[in-house]
Amino acid sequence: MGRSISICALARLGLCWSFFISIAYAGAQVTTFSLPTLNDRSNSRALEIEQTRNGFLYGPGSDGQGPPSPSGPLGTAFVTADSGIVNTEAFAQLNISQHDYAAAKVAEVKYDGLKTLQDYEGLYDGEWQASAGPNGVDPGMLTNYTQDLFFSMERLSLSPFAIRRLYPVHNGLPFDIPDEVCQNITGQTIAGLLVEGRLFYIDHSAQRHLNKTPDKYVPACDAYFYISHDKGDLMPLAIRSDNEKDLIYTPLDAPNDWLLAKMMFNVNDFFFSQIHHLANTHYVADVVYQAAIRTMSRQHPVLAIISRLLYGTFGIRPLALSALIRPGAYIDQFFGITGEAAKIFANEEYYSGSAGAVRGNYFRENLRRRGLLDSSLGPAIKDFPFLEDVEPIHDAIAKFMEAFVASFYGNDAAVFGDKELQAWLVEASGPAQVIDFPNASTMKSRPELVDLLTHIAHLSSTAHHPVNTNQLLTGSATLPFHPTALYRPVPCGKGVEDVVPFLPPKEKALGMINLAANFARPRLADTDRSLVHMFDNATMLAAMNEATRRANVEFMEAMKARSEIVRNREFDAHGLSQGMPFVWKALDPNVAPWSASV
Repeated sequence: MGRSISICALARLGLCWSFFISIAYAGAQVTTFSLPTLNDRSNSRALEIEQTRNGFLYGPGSDGQGPPSPSGPLGTAFVTADSGIVNTEAFAQLNISQHDYAAAKVAEVKYDGLKTLQDYEGLYDGEWQASAGPNGVDPGMLTNYTQDLFFSMERLSLSPFAIRRLYPVHNGLPFDIPDEVCQNITGQTIAGLLVEGRLFYIDHSAQRHLNKTPDKYVPACDAYFYISHDKGDLMPLAIRSDNEKDLIYTPLDAPNDWLLAKMMFNVNDFFFSQIHHLANTHYVADVVYQAAIRTMSRQHPVLAIISRLLYGTFGIRPLALSALIRPGAYIDQFFGITGEAAKIFANEEYYSGSAGAVRGNYFRENLRRRGLLDSSLGPAIKDFPFLEDVEPIHDAIAKFMEAFVASFYGNDAAVFGDKELQAWLVEASGPAQVIDFPNASTMKSRPELVDLLTHIAHLSSTAHHPVNTNQLLTGSATLPFHPTALYRPVPCGKGVEDVVPFLPPKEKALGMINLAANFARPRLADTDRSLVHMFDNATMLAAMNEATRRANVEFMEAMKARSEIVRNREFDAHGLSQGMPFVWKALDPNVAPWSASV
Protein backbone atom coordinates (compact mmCIF):
# COMPACT_ATOMS: atom_id res chain seq x y z
CA MET A 1 0.00 0.00 0.00
CA GLY A 2 1.24 3.48 -0.77
CA ARG A 3 1.78 6.21 1.77
CA SER A 4 -1.11 8.62 2.26
CA ILE A 5 -0.85 12.38 1.73
CA SER A 6 -3.28 14.50 3.73
CA ILE A 7 -4.42 17.25 1.40
CA CYS A 8 -6.43 18.82 4.22
CA ALA A 9 -3.36 19.07 6.44
CA LEU A 10 -1.31 20.74 3.73
CA ALA A 11 -3.97 22.84 2.02
CA ARG A 12 -3.15 26.51 1.93
CA LEU A 13 -6.80 27.36 2.39
CA GLY A 14 -7.26 24.73 5.08
CA LEU A 15 -10.22 23.23 3.23
CA CYS A 16 -10.58 19.67 1.99
CA TRP A 17 -12.06 19.42 -1.51
CA SER A 18 -14.95 17.11 -0.65
CA PHE A 19 -15.93 19.26 2.36
CA PHE A 20 -15.78 22.47 0.37
CA ILE A 21 -17.87 21.15 -2.49
CA SER A 22 -20.42 19.55 -0.19
CA ILE A 23 -20.94 23.01 1.32
CA ALA A 24 -21.08 24.60 -2.13
CA TYR A 25 -23.69 22.09 -3.25
CA ALA A 26 -25.59 22.56 0.03
CA GLY A 27 -26.45 18.87 0.05
CA ALA A 28 -25.72 15.77 2.04
CA GLN A 29 -22.95 13.38 1.04
CA VAL A 30 -24.06 10.74 -1.47
CA THR A 31 -24.18 7.27 0.10
CA THR A 32 -25.25 5.29 -2.96
CA PHE A 33 -24.71 6.24 -6.59
CA SER A 34 -27.61 5.55 -8.93
CA LEU A 35 -28.97 6.30 -12.37
CA PRO A 36 -32.04 8.49 -12.79
CA THR A 37 -35.41 6.81 -13.00
CA LEU A 38 -38.49 7.95 -14.87
CA ASN A 39 -39.79 9.71 -11.77
CA ASP A 40 -36.55 11.46 -10.88
CA ARG A 41 -37.05 14.34 -13.28
CA SER A 42 -39.93 15.71 -11.24
CA ASN A 43 -38.48 15.42 -7.75
CA SER A 44 -35.39 16.25 -5.72
CA ARG A 45 -32.89 15.00 -8.28
CA ALA A 46 -34.23 17.33 -10.96
CA LEU A 47 -34.36 20.18 -8.45
CA GLU A 48 -30.75 19.57 -7.49
CA ILE A 49 -29.65 19.79 -11.14
CA GLU A 50 -31.65 22.97 -11.64
CA GLN A 51 -30.02 24.57 -8.59
CA THR A 52 -26.60 23.54 -9.84
CA ARG A 53 -27.24 25.03 -13.27
CA ASN A 54 -28.33 28.30 -11.67
CA GLY A 55 -25.12 28.55 -9.67
CA PHE A 56 -22.58 26.91 -11.98
CA LEU A 57 -22.25 29.02 -15.13
CA TYR A 58 -19.90 29.29 -18.09
CA GLY A 59 -17.52 32.20 -17.95
CA PRO A 60 -14.54 33.39 -20.00
CA GLY A 61 -11.51 31.12 -20.09
CA SER A 62 -9.68 31.67 -16.82
CA ASP A 63 -6.35 31.98 -18.62
CA GLY A 64 -7.79 34.59 -20.97
CA GLN A 65 -8.18 32.23 -23.91
CA GLY A 66 -9.71 28.95 -24.91
CA PRO A 67 -13.01 27.35 -23.92
CA PRO A 68 -15.15 28.49 -20.97
CA SER A 69 -14.14 28.31 -17.32
CA PRO A 70 -16.58 28.00 -14.41
CA SER A 71 -18.30 31.12 -13.13
CA GLY A 72 -21.29 31.94 -10.96
CA PRO A 73 -21.30 31.34 -7.19
CA LEU A 74 -21.03 27.56 -7.42
CA GLY A 75 -18.60 27.62 -10.34
CA THR A 76 -16.38 30.04 -8.44
CA ALA A 77 -16.52 27.73 -5.40
CA PHE A 78 -15.29 24.86 -7.55
CA VAL A 79 -12.42 26.96 -8.91
CA THR A 80 -11.46 28.07 -5.40
CA ALA A 81 -11.51 24.52 -4.07
CA ASP A 82 -9.53 23.15 -7.01
CA SER A 83 -7.02 25.98 -6.76
CA GLY A 84 -6.51 24.96 -3.14
CA ILE A 85 -5.68 21.43 -4.28
CA VAL A 86 -3.36 22.47 -7.10
CA ASN A 87 -1.62 25.19 -5.12
CA THR A 88 -1.09 22.87 -2.16
CA GLU A 89 0.79 20.37 -4.28
CA ALA A 90 2.60 23.16 -6.13
CA PHE A 91 3.76 24.84 -2.92
CA ALA A 92 4.91 21.51 -1.52
CA GLN A 93 7.07 21.05 -4.62
CA LEU A 94 8.34 24.63 -4.45
CA ASN A 95 9.80 23.83 -1.04
CA ILE A 96 11.81 21.09 -2.73
CA SER A 97 12.74 22.82 -5.97
CA GLN A 98 13.77 26.09 -4.31
CA HIS A 99 16.17 24.17 -2.08
CA ASP A 100 17.56 22.41 -5.14
CA TYR A 101 17.82 25.73 -6.98
CA ALA A 102 19.70 27.40 -4.15
CA ALA A 103 22.13 24.48 -3.94
CA ALA A 104 22.67 24.53 -7.71
CA LYS A 105 23.49 28.25 -7.63
CA VAL A 106 26.00 27.75 -4.83
CA ALA A 107 27.70 25.06 -6.92
CA GLU A 108 28.03 27.33 -9.96
CA VAL A 109 31.83 27.28 -9.91
CA LYS A 110 31.82 23.73 -11.26
CA TYR A 111 29.86 24.83 -14.35
CA ASP A 112 32.92 26.85 -15.48
CA GLY A 113 30.79 29.57 -17.00
CA LEU A 114 29.04 27.12 -19.33
CA LYS A 115 31.73 27.32 -21.99
CA THR A 116 31.27 23.80 -23.36
CA LEU A 117 28.50 21.26 -23.85
CA GLN A 118 30.06 19.25 -21.05
CA ASP A 119 29.61 22.23 -18.73
CA TYR A 120 25.88 22.15 -19.47
CA GLU A 121 25.78 18.45 -18.72
CA GLY A 122 27.41 19.29 -15.39
CA LEU A 123 24.40 21.38 -14.41
CA TYR A 124 22.83 18.12 -13.27
CA ASP A 125 25.90 16.56 -11.67
CA GLY A 126 24.84 15.93 -8.08
CA GLU A 127 22.13 18.60 -8.38
CA TRP A 128 18.30 18.61 -8.56
CA GLN A 129 18.16 15.12 -7.10
CA ALA A 130 15.23 15.72 -4.77
CA SER A 131 13.10 17.26 -7.51
CA ALA A 132 14.05 14.57 -10.02
CA GLY A 133 13.20 11.72 -7.65
CA PRO A 134 12.65 8.88 -7.44
CA ASN A 135 14.36 7.93 -10.72
CA GLY A 136 16.48 10.97 -11.53
CA VAL A 137 17.27 12.29 -14.99
CA ASP A 138 16.62 9.63 -17.62
CA PRO A 139 19.78 7.56 -18.14
CA GLY A 140 21.37 8.49 -21.45
CA MET A 141 19.68 11.90 -21.56
CA LEU A 142 22.93 13.75 -20.81
CA THR A 143 25.33 11.41 -22.60
CA ASN A 144 23.69 10.18 -25.81
CA TYR A 145 21.87 13.26 -27.09
CA THR A 146 24.17 13.74 -30.10
CA GLN A 147 23.02 10.41 -31.57
CA ASP A 148 20.52 10.73 -34.40
CA LEU A 149 18.52 7.79 -33.06
CA PHE A 150 18.13 9.69 -29.78
CA PHE A 151 16.68 12.69 -31.61
CA SER A 152 14.23 10.70 -33.71
CA MET A 153 13.03 8.45 -30.89
CA GLU A 154 12.10 11.48 -28.81
CA ARG A 155 9.28 11.95 -31.35
CA LEU A 156 7.90 8.53 -30.37
CA SER A 157 8.22 8.93 -26.61
CA LEU A 158 8.45 12.22 -24.74
CA SER A 159 7.09 14.37 -27.59
CA PRO A 160 4.74 12.09 -29.54
CA PHE A 161 1.94 14.42 -30.71
CA ALA A 162 3.48 16.24 -33.68
CA ILE A 163 4.83 13.54 -35.99
CA ARG A 164 2.77 12.10 -38.85
CA ARG A 165 3.31 9.80 -41.80
CA LEU A 166 3.07 11.31 -45.28
CA TYR A 167 0.95 9.62 -47.95
CA PRO A 168 1.42 10.19 -51.71
CA VAL A 169 -2.35 10.35 -52.29
CA HIS A 170 -2.97 13.05 -49.68
CA ASN A 171 0.33 14.86 -49.21
CA GLY A 172 2.84 16.49 -51.48
CA LEU A 173 6.41 17.06 -50.38
CA PRO A 174 6.60 20.12 -48.09
CA PHE A 175 10.17 20.67 -49.26
CA ASP A 176 12.52 18.86 -51.57
CA ILE A 177 15.86 17.19 -50.98
CA PRO A 178 18.23 16.52 -53.87
CA ASP A 179 18.15 12.88 -54.92
CA GLU A 180 21.87 12.37 -54.41
CA VAL A 181 21.69 13.73 -50.85
CA CYS A 182 18.66 11.64 -49.90
CA GLN A 183 20.13 8.51 -51.50
CA ASN A 184 23.37 9.03 -49.62
CA ILE A 185 21.46 9.11 -46.32
CA THR A 186 18.65 6.62 -46.92
CA GLY A 187 19.53 4.60 -50.00
CA GLN A 188 16.64 5.99 -52.04
CA THR A 189 15.08 9.25 -53.20
CA ILE A 190 12.62 11.23 -51.11
CA ALA A 191 9.93 10.46 -53.69
CA GLY A 192 10.67 6.78 -53.19
CA LEU A 193 10.35 7.12 -49.42
CA LEU A 194 7.00 8.85 -49.87
CA VAL A 195 5.64 6.19 -52.23
CA GLU A 196 6.71 3.40 -49.87
CA GLY A 197 5.11 5.05 -46.83
CA ARG A 198 8.47 5.46 -45.09
CA LEU A 199 8.46 9.26 -44.88
CA PHE A 200 7.32 11.17 -41.78
CA TYR A 201 6.98 14.89 -41.17
CA ILE A 202 6.71 17.46 -38.37
CA ASP A 203 5.77 21.05 -39.12
CA HIS A 204 6.47 23.84 -36.63
CA SER A 205 6.75 26.59 -39.25
CA ALA A 206 3.63 28.36 -37.91
CA GLN A 207 5.70 29.56 -34.96
CA ARG A 208 7.29 32.10 -37.30
CA HIS A 209 4.19 34.28 -36.98
CA LEU A 210 4.07 34.31 -33.16
CA ASN A 211 5.40 37.32 -31.25
CA LYS A 212 8.89 36.86 -29.86
CA THR A 213 10.43 37.87 -26.55
CA PRO A 214 13.29 40.40 -26.52
CA ASP A 215 16.90 39.21 -26.82
CA LYS A 216 15.90 35.64 -27.66
CA TYR A 217 15.44 33.96 -31.02
CA VAL A 218 13.19 31.26 -32.39
CA PRO A 219 13.46 29.31 -35.65
CA ALA A 220 10.43 27.97 -37.52
CA CYS A 221 11.49 24.43 -38.27
CA ASP A 222 9.92 21.62 -40.17
CA ALA A 223 11.57 18.23 -40.54
CA TYR A 224 11.53 14.86 -42.28
CA PHE A 225 12.06 11.51 -40.63
CA TYR A 226 12.14 8.11 -42.31
CA ILE A 227 12.01 4.41 -41.53
CA SER A 228 15.31 2.90 -42.61
CA HIS A 229 15.51 -0.18 -44.81
CA ASP A 230 18.39 -1.79 -42.97
CA LYS A 231 17.31 -1.74 -39.31
CA GLY A 232 13.75 -0.45 -39.55
CA ASP A 233 14.56 2.43 -37.18
CA LEU A 234 12.93 5.83 -37.38
CA MET A 235 15.74 8.24 -38.25
CA PRO A 236 16.04 11.97 -39.02
CA LEU A 237 16.45 12.91 -42.67
CA ALA A 238 16.40 16.70 -42.86
CA ILE A 239 15.57 19.83 -40.87
CA ARG A 240 14.62 23.14 -42.45
CA SER A 241 15.20 26.00 -40.04
CA ASP A 242 12.78 28.39 -41.76
CA ASN A 243 10.83 27.74 -44.94
CA GLU A 244 11.25 31.36 -46.01
CA LYS A 245 15.04 31.00 -45.96
CA ASP A 246 14.97 27.42 -47.24
CA LEU A 247 18.14 26.48 -45.35
CA ILE A 248 18.05 22.69 -45.07
CA TYR A 249 20.26 20.66 -42.76
CA THR A 250 20.93 16.92 -43.03
CA PRO A 251 23.08 14.34 -41.22
CA LEU A 252 25.67 14.86 -43.99
CA ASP A 253 26.43 18.37 -42.72
CA ALA A 254 29.30 19.22 -40.40
CA PRO A 255 28.65 17.89 -36.87
CA ASN A 256 28.15 21.34 -35.31
CA ASP A 257 25.73 22.45 -38.01
CA TRP A 258 23.67 19.28 -37.69
CA LEU A 259 23.68 19.39 -33.89
CA LEU A 260 22.53 23.01 -33.95
CA ALA A 261 19.77 22.09 -36.41
CA LYS A 262 18.47 19.46 -34.00
CA MET A 263 18.64 21.93 -31.11
CA MET A 264 16.76 24.52 -33.17
CA PHE A 265 14.09 21.97 -33.94
CA ASN A 266 13.81 21.20 -30.22
CA VAL A 267 13.19 24.88 -29.46
CA ASN A 268 10.08 24.69 -31.65
CA ASP A 269 9.10 21.20 -30.59
CA PHE A 270 9.22 21.91 -26.86
CA PHE A 271 7.04 24.99 -27.27
CA PHE A 272 4.58 22.96 -29.34
CA SER A 273 4.44 20.05 -26.91
CA GLN A 274 3.77 22.25 -23.89
CA ILE A 275 1.16 24.53 -25.44
CA HIS A 276 -0.52 21.69 -27.34
CA HIS A 277 -0.79 19.76 -24.08
CA LEU A 278 -2.51 22.75 -22.46
CA ALA A 279 -5.21 22.67 -25.13
CA ASN A 280 -5.33 18.90 -25.62
CA THR A 281 -5.63 17.87 -21.98
CA HIS A 282 -6.56 20.79 -19.72
CA TYR A 283 -8.88 22.70 -22.05
CA VAL A 284 -10.78 19.60 -23.13
CA ALA A 285 -11.05 18.06 -19.67
CA ASP A 286 -12.17 21.34 -18.12
CA VAL A 287 -15.06 21.98 -20.43
CA VAL A 288 -16.22 18.34 -20.55
CA TYR A 289 -16.37 18.37 -16.75
CA GLN A 290 -18.28 21.66 -16.64
CA ALA A 291 -20.96 20.22 -18.91
CA ALA A 292 -21.18 17.11 -16.70
CA ILE A 293 -21.61 19.13 -13.50
CA ARG A 294 -24.44 21.13 -15.07
CA THR A 295 -26.41 18.10 -16.28
CA MET A 296 -25.91 15.20 -13.89
CA SER A 297 -26.95 14.77 -10.29
CA ARG A 298 -24.29 14.24 -7.65
CA GLN A 299 -25.90 10.83 -7.26
CA HIS A 300 -24.88 9.85 -10.79
CA PRO A 301 -22.00 7.33 -10.88
CA VAL A 302 -20.59 8.74 -14.12
CA LEU A 303 -20.23 12.20 -12.59
CA ALA A 304 -18.51 10.60 -9.60
CA ILE A 305 -15.95 8.91 -11.86
CA ILE A 306 -15.33 12.09 -13.85
CA SER A 307 -14.93 14.09 -10.64
CA ARG A 308 -12.34 11.62 -9.42
CA LEU A 309 -10.37 11.68 -12.69
CA LEU A 310 -10.40 15.48 -12.92
CA TYR A 311 -9.36 16.12 -9.34
CA GLY A 312 -8.23 19.73 -9.00
CA THR A 313 -8.62 20.43 -12.70
CA PHE A 314 -10.27 23.85 -12.39
CA GLY A 315 -7.25 25.14 -10.46
CA ILE A 316 -4.73 24.50 -13.22
CA ARG A 317 -5.65 27.16 -15.78
CA PRO A 318 -5.61 30.01 -13.21
CA LEU A 319 -2.18 28.83 -12.07
CA ALA A 320 -0.99 28.68 -15.68
CA LEU A 321 -2.08 32.28 -16.19
CA SER A 322 -0.37 33.62 -13.09
CA ALA A 323 2.85 31.58 -13.25
CA LEU A 324 3.37 31.02 -16.97
CA ILE A 325 1.34 33.19 -19.31
CA ARG A 326 0.93 36.68 -17.85
CA PRO A 327 3.40 39.34 -19.03
CA GLY A 328 6.77 38.85 -17.37
CA ALA A 329 5.98 35.32 -16.16
CA TYR A 330 7.94 32.17 -16.92
CA ILE A 331 7.14 31.93 -20.64
CA ASP A 332 8.32 35.49 -21.23
CA GLN A 333 11.42 34.82 -19.13
CA PHE A 334 12.62 31.58 -20.69
CA PHE A 335 10.90 31.02 -24.03
CA GLY A 336 11.54 32.81 -27.28
CA ILE A 337 7.80 33.22 -27.84
CA THR A 338 5.74 35.44 -25.55
CA GLY A 339 3.14 34.22 -23.09
CA GLU A 340 0.50 36.22 -24.93
CA ALA A 341 1.42 34.45 -28.17
CA ALA A 342 1.32 31.12 -26.36
CA LYS A 343 -2.31 31.84 -25.45
CA ILE A 344 -3.11 32.51 -29.08
CA PHE A 345 -1.39 29.31 -30.17
CA ALA A 346 -3.25 27.25 -27.54
CA ASN A 347 -6.51 28.75 -28.74
CA GLU A 348 -5.71 27.85 -32.35
CA GLU A 349 -4.72 24.31 -31.42
CA TYR A 350 -7.94 23.83 -29.49
CA TYR A 351 -10.46 25.30 -31.90
CA SER A 352 -8.84 23.77 -35.00
CA GLY A 353 -9.68 20.39 -33.48
CA SER A 354 -6.06 19.28 -33.65
CA ALA A 355 -5.92 19.41 -29.86
CA GLY A 356 -9.56 20.09 -29.05
CA ALA A 357 -11.37 17.23 -30.78
CA VAL A 358 -12.63 14.54 -28.41
CA ARG A 359 -13.42 11.43 -30.46
CA GLY A 360 -10.80 12.23 -33.08
CA ASN A 361 -8.18 12.21 -30.33
CA TYR A 362 -9.13 8.95 -28.69
CA PHE A 363 -5.81 7.23 -28.01
CA ARG A 364 -5.64 4.79 -30.91
CA GLU A 365 -7.73 6.95 -33.24
CA ASN A 366 -5.22 9.78 -32.88
CA LEU A 367 -2.34 7.45 -33.75
CA ARG A 368 -4.22 6.02 -36.74
CA ARG A 369 -5.10 9.48 -38.01
CA ARG A 370 -1.42 10.38 -38.09
CA GLY A 371 -0.39 7.13 -39.75
CA LEU A 372 1.45 5.84 -36.69
CA LEU A 373 -0.75 2.79 -36.08
CA ASP A 374 -2.40 0.33 -38.49
CA SER A 375 -1.18 2.31 -41.49
CA SER A 376 -2.46 1.22 -44.89
CA LEU A 377 0.91 2.07 -46.41
CA GLY A 378 4.47 1.50 -45.32
CA PRO A 379 6.09 -0.54 -42.58
CA ALA A 380 4.84 -0.48 -39.02
CA ILE A 381 6.88 1.51 -36.53
CA LYS A 382 9.27 -0.99 -35.01
CA ASP A 383 9.84 0.66 -31.63
CA PHE A 384 7.12 2.97 -30.34
CA PRO A 385 7.70 3.67 -26.62
CA PHE A 386 4.70 5.98 -26.25
CA LEU A 387 2.38 3.26 -27.56
CA GLU A 388 4.20 0.58 -25.58
CA ASP A 389 3.81 2.44 -22.28
CA VAL A 390 0.37 3.98 -22.75
CA GLU A 391 -1.36 0.88 -24.10
CA PRO A 392 -1.21 -1.31 -20.95
CA ILE A 393 -2.49 1.55 -18.79
CA HIS A 394 -5.14 2.58 -21.30
CA ASP A 395 -6.36 -1.00 -21.64
CA ALA A 396 -6.49 -1.45 -17.87
CA ILE A 397 -8.53 1.76 -17.57
CA ALA A 398 -10.87 0.51 -20.30
CA LYS A 399 -11.28 -2.80 -18.49
CA PHE A 400 -12.24 -0.95 -15.30
CA MET A 401 -14.68 1.22 -17.25
CA GLU A 402 -16.25 -1.85 -18.88
CA ALA A 403 -16.98 -3.37 -15.48
CA PHE A 404 -18.18 -0.05 -14.08
CA VAL A 405 -20.51 0.70 -17.00
CA ALA A 406 -21.89 -2.85 -17.16
CA SER A 407 -22.62 -2.79 -13.44
CA PHE A 408 -24.87 0.28 -13.75
CA TYR A 409 -26.22 -0.14 -17.29
CA GLY A 410 -27.81 -3.54 -17.84
CA ASN A 411 -27.88 -3.14 -21.61
CA ASP A 412 -27.25 -0.64 -24.41
CA ALA A 413 -30.78 0.70 -24.18
CA ALA A 414 -30.08 1.86 -20.63
CA VAL A 415 -27.35 4.16 -21.94
CA PHE A 416 -29.69 5.76 -24.44
CA GLY A 417 -32.40 5.93 -21.80
CA ASP A 418 -30.27 7.73 -19.19
CA LYS A 419 -31.69 11.24 -19.44
CA GLU A 420 -28.93 12.86 -17.40
CA LEU A 421 -26.23 11.22 -19.48
CA GLN A 422 -27.95 12.24 -22.70
CA ALA A 423 -28.37 15.78 -21.36
CA TRP A 424 -24.61 15.86 -20.80
CA LEU A 425 -24.05 15.05 -24.48
CA VAL A 426 -26.39 17.84 -25.57
CA GLU A 427 -24.84 20.32 -23.13
CA ALA A 428 -21.28 19.48 -24.13
CA SER A 429 -21.89 19.86 -27.85
CA GLY A 430 -24.06 22.95 -27.30
CA PRO A 431 -23.43 25.59 -24.62
CA ALA A 432 -20.07 24.11 -23.55
CA GLN A 433 -18.79 24.12 -27.16
CA VAL A 434 -16.89 20.85 -26.80
CA ILE A 435 -15.48 19.79 -30.17
CA ASP A 436 -16.32 16.38 -31.66
CA PHE A 437 -18.12 15.15 -28.54
CA PRO A 438 -20.43 12.12 -28.78
CA ASN A 439 -24.11 12.91 -29.29
CA ALA A 440 -27.37 11.02 -29.05
CA SER A 441 -26.80 9.39 -32.43
CA THR A 442 -23.32 8.19 -31.53
CA MET A 443 -23.80 7.34 -27.83
CA LYS A 444 -26.23 4.45 -27.94
CA SER A 445 -24.23 1.63 -26.43
CA ARG A 446 -22.19 0.69 -23.40
CA PRO A 447 -18.93 0.36 -25.39
CA GLU A 448 -19.32 3.93 -26.64
CA LEU A 449 -19.67 5.18 -23.07
CA VAL A 450 -16.66 3.10 -22.05
CA ASP A 451 -14.62 4.71 -24.84
CA LEU A 452 -15.56 8.21 -23.71
CA LEU A 453 -14.82 7.64 -20.03
CA THR A 454 -11.54 5.91 -20.89
CA HIS A 455 -10.56 8.93 -22.96
CA ILE A 456 -11.25 11.32 -20.08
CA ALA A 457 -8.96 9.20 -17.92
CA HIS A 458 -6.38 9.23 -20.74
CA LEU A 459 -6.45 13.03 -20.89
CA SER A 460 -5.73 13.34 -17.19
CA SER A 461 -2.91 10.79 -17.15
CA THR A 462 -1.41 8.97 -20.13
CA ALA A 463 -1.86 11.88 -22.56
CA HIS A 464 -0.58 14.40 -20.03
CA HIS A 465 2.36 12.88 -18.20
CA PRO A 466 4.57 11.87 -21.17
CA VAL A 467 5.04 15.55 -22.03
CA ASN A 468 4.65 17.29 -18.67
CA THR A 469 4.90 16.87 -14.87
CA ASN A 470 8.05 14.87 -13.96
CA GLN A 471 9.07 14.46 -17.59
CA LEU A 472 10.24 18.06 -17.98
CA LEU A 473 13.07 17.84 -15.48
CA THR A 474 14.03 14.25 -16.21
CA GLY A 475 13.85 14.39 -20.00
CA SER A 476 12.25 16.84 -22.38
CA ALA A 477 13.63 20.08 -20.89
CA THR A 478 17.15 18.87 -20.14
CA LEU A 479 20.05 20.96 -21.34
CA PRO A 480 22.01 21.36 -23.50
CA PHE A 481 19.91 19.52 -26.10
CA HIS A 482 16.51 21.06 -25.33
CA PRO A 483 16.81 24.86 -25.15
CA THR A 484 13.56 26.83 -25.05
CA ALA A 485 15.05 29.68 -27.07
CA LEU A 486 18.20 30.60 -28.95
CA TYR A 487 20.46 33.34 -27.61
CA ARG A 488 21.91 34.22 -30.99
CA PRO A 489 20.02 34.84 -34.24
CA VAL A 490 19.01 31.85 -36.32
CA PRO A 491 21.90 31.29 -38.77
CA CYS A 492 21.41 32.29 -42.40
CA GLY A 493 24.04 29.80 -43.53
CA LYS A 494 26.07 26.84 -42.43
CA GLY A 495 29.56 26.75 -40.96
CA VAL A 496 28.82 27.25 -37.25
CA GLU A 497 31.98 26.54 -35.27
CA ASP A 498 30.42 26.24 -31.81
CA VAL A 499 26.80 25.69 -30.72
CA VAL A 500 27.34 26.88 -27.13
CA PRO A 501 26.81 30.62 -27.84
CA PHE A 502 23.27 29.76 -29.01
CA LEU A 503 22.44 28.19 -25.65
CA PRO A 504 21.09 29.96 -22.53
CA PRO A 505 23.63 31.66 -20.27
CA LYS A 506 24.09 30.42 -16.73
CA GLU A 507 21.28 32.33 -15.00
CA LYS A 508 18.79 31.48 -17.73
CA ALA A 509 19.89 27.85 -17.75
CA LEU A 510 19.51 27.46 -13.99
CA GLY A 511 16.21 29.32 -14.10
CA MET A 512 14.81 27.03 -16.79
CA ILE A 513 15.88 23.91 -14.91
CA ASN A 514 14.21 25.35 -11.83
CA LEU A 515 11.01 25.92 -13.81
CA ALA A 516 11.07 22.29 -14.93
CA ALA A 517 11.65 21.25 -11.31
CA ASN A 518 8.60 23.26 -10.23
CA PHE A 519 6.46 21.02 -12.45
CA ALA A 520 7.79 17.79 -10.96
CA ARG A 521 5.78 15.90 -8.35
CA PRO A 522 8.22 13.48 -6.66
CA ARG A 523 6.25 13.64 -3.41
CA LEU A 524 3.35 11.86 -5.09
CA ALA A 525 5.42 8.81 -6.03
CA ASP A 526 4.52 5.64 -4.11
CA THR A 527 1.57 7.36 -2.44
CA ASP A 528 -2.18 7.22 -2.88
CA ARG A 529 -1.78 10.04 -5.42
CA SER A 530 0.00 7.75 -7.88
CA LEU A 531 -1.72 6.33 -10.93
CA VAL A 532 -2.07 2.95 -9.21
CA HIS A 533 -4.78 4.61 -7.10
CA MET A 534 -6.70 6.25 -9.95
CA PHE A 535 -10.05 4.86 -8.73
CA ASP A 536 -9.03 3.99 -5.19
CA ASN A 537 -11.08 6.45 -3.17
CA ALA A 538 -12.78 4.88 -0.17
CA THR A 539 -15.68 7.33 -0.05
CA MET A 540 -16.44 7.01 -3.75
CA LEU A 541 -16.10 3.23 -3.81
CA ALA A 542 -18.32 2.82 -0.76
CA ALA A 543 -21.13 4.47 -2.71
CA MET A 544 -20.43 2.35 -5.81
CA ASN A 545 -21.34 -1.34 -6.22
CA GLU A 546 -19.37 -4.50 -5.62
CA ALA A 547 -18.50 -4.97 -9.30
CA THR A 548 -16.86 -1.54 -9.41
CA ARG A 549 -14.95 -2.22 -6.20
CA ARG A 550 -13.64 -5.51 -7.64
CA ALA A 551 -12.66 -3.73 -10.84
CA ASN A 552 -10.62 -1.25 -8.81
CA VAL A 553 -8.72 -4.06 -7.10
CA GLU A 554 -7.93 -5.61 -10.48
CA PHE A 555 -6.83 -2.26 -11.87
CA MET A 556 -4.50 -1.65 -8.95
CA GLU A 557 -2.90 -5.06 -9.30
CA ALA A 558 -2.37 -4.52 -13.02
CA MET A 559 -0.78 -1.12 -12.39
CA LYS A 560 1.52 -2.44 -9.68
CA ALA A 561 2.72 -5.14 -12.06
CA ARG A 562 3.23 -2.57 -14.79
CA SER A 563 5.19 -0.37 -12.41
CA GLU A 564 7.65 -3.17 -11.77
CA ILE A 565 8.32 -3.44 -15.51
CA VAL A 566 8.87 0.28 -16.02
CA ARG A 567 10.79 0.89 -12.80
CA ASN A 568 13.29 -1.89 -13.55
CA ARG A 569 13.86 -0.79 -17.14
CA GLU A 570 17.50 -0.41 -18.18
CA PHE A 571 19.76 -0.49 -21.22
CA ASP A 572 20.07 -3.74 -23.14
CA ALA A 573 23.26 -5.25 -24.55
CA HIS A 574 23.06 -2.82 -27.49
CA GLY A 575 22.87 0.24 -25.25
CA LEU A 576 19.18 0.73 -25.99
CA SER A 577 15.94 0.71 -24.03
CA GLN A 578 12.70 0.35 -25.99
CA GLY A 579 14.86 0.92 -29.06
CA MET A 580 16.11 4.27 -27.68
CA PRO A 581 19.51 5.40 -26.40
CA PHE A 582 17.86 6.66 -23.21
CA VAL A 583 15.77 4.98 -20.53
CA TRP A 584 12.25 6.42 -20.35
CA LYS A 585 10.16 5.95 -17.20
CA ALA A 586 7.58 8.75 -17.43
CA LEU A 587 4.63 6.37 -17.16
CA ASP A 588 5.59 4.34 -14.12
CA PRO A 589 2.15 3.94 -12.46
CA ASN A 590 3.68 4.16 -9.00
CA VAL A 591 5.35 7.48 -9.85
CA ALA A 592 3.04 9.32 -12.26
CA PRO A 593 -0.04 10.91 -10.65
CA TRP A 594 -3.56 9.68 -11.38
CA SER A 595 -4.64 13.16 -12.45
CA ALA A 596 -3.18 16.09 -14.35
CA SER A 597 -1.69 17.64 -11.23
CA VAL A 598 -0.17 20.65 -12.97
